[in-house]
Amino acid sequence: MSLVSVIISTYNSACFIAETLESVREQTWNEIELIITDDKSSDETLEICVQWLDNYKNRFVRTQLITSCTNTGVSANANRGLKAAKGEWVKFLGADDTLLPGCIEANMEHLSKNQQIKILFSNVCIYNDNFLPQNRLYTTEDDSYDLNSIMHPSRSAFSQYKMLLISDRIHYTPSVFMHRDTLLSLGGFDEKVKLMEDYPLWLKLTREGHKLHFMNTITVNYRRHFRALNNKNQNVIVNPNYFKTETFRKEYTYPMLPSAIRNEQRINWILSQIFRWSILNRDNLPNRLLHKVLTTYMNPLKCYIYFYKKLKNELKNNDFYN
Repeated sequence: MSLVSVIISTYNSACFIAETLESVREQTWNEIELIITDDKSSDETLEICVQWLDNYKNRFVRTQLITSCTNTGVSANANRGLKAAKGEWVKFLGADDTLLPGCIEANMEHLSKNQQIKILFSNVCIYNDNFLPQNRLYTTEDDSYDLNSIMHPSRSAFSQYKMLLISDRIHYTPSVFMHRDTLLSLGGFDEKVKLMEDYPLWLKLTREGHKLHFMNTITVNYRRHFRALNNKNQNVIVNPNYFKTETFRKEYTYPMLPSAIRNEQRINWILSQIFRWSILNRDNLPNRLLHKVLTTYMNPLKCYIYFYKKLKNELKNNDFYN
């Protein structure tokens, strides 16, 4: 039975961390190493973790609590956990999310039957605030049967890379289950991008030839709430995090894109600045229409790309234009 390292990244997670830890303790897989890596929390997160580990550390093969004297961001925090891990496989878990009891076992069973897989995603249940049935919003769906899906079995890693350059198409990030040595061979997470650890990693993995795979099983509960760094709990037209991505795209994606698509995305970002005003970013019919007009009809390159695809038959199978 292989050792699996569950790595929980915490930062001011006192409200949720006990529930997250309990979900790891309740796993049906026995060989688990639990690593908690904290990014200088100022609340009671560390005290809760220390007490919990004192009570339940014997359930695990090994436990470790890592602390930092400074706040370094999510990427560096995740790397500290990765470097400390001893397991063949690693499962990163947000300190406000939970694993379903059979999460690790389901992943390991799938991997034993598909030994070429190094990066595996699965389905996620999305909730608002807590994991009560009435707060369940939706479950991510298996679209791997769709030829246009990034997870279609026919796609190569490079095909996935080109699709990811357009946008982050991974809607089930909390489910990811990864081979530790594969991550270490690529240097882990990109610490230059302090507040976004996942999207840069998908780009790096696929660029280097590591295909992303999907398993149609629900394994993780994901919580949307107002405290979360990357959550969109409020009803808005444009996720506020979108406004922070332009610097990242200028370095990581724009240089690799066809000029028409690159400029279409840059114009969209400029036109979307109006939605920084909260009154215009509220999710209602007038604002949705305004967004449609600005990003579809007032972006000249949107129309150009649409008709260009119609005229060029060879673009039907071009990953940049899917």
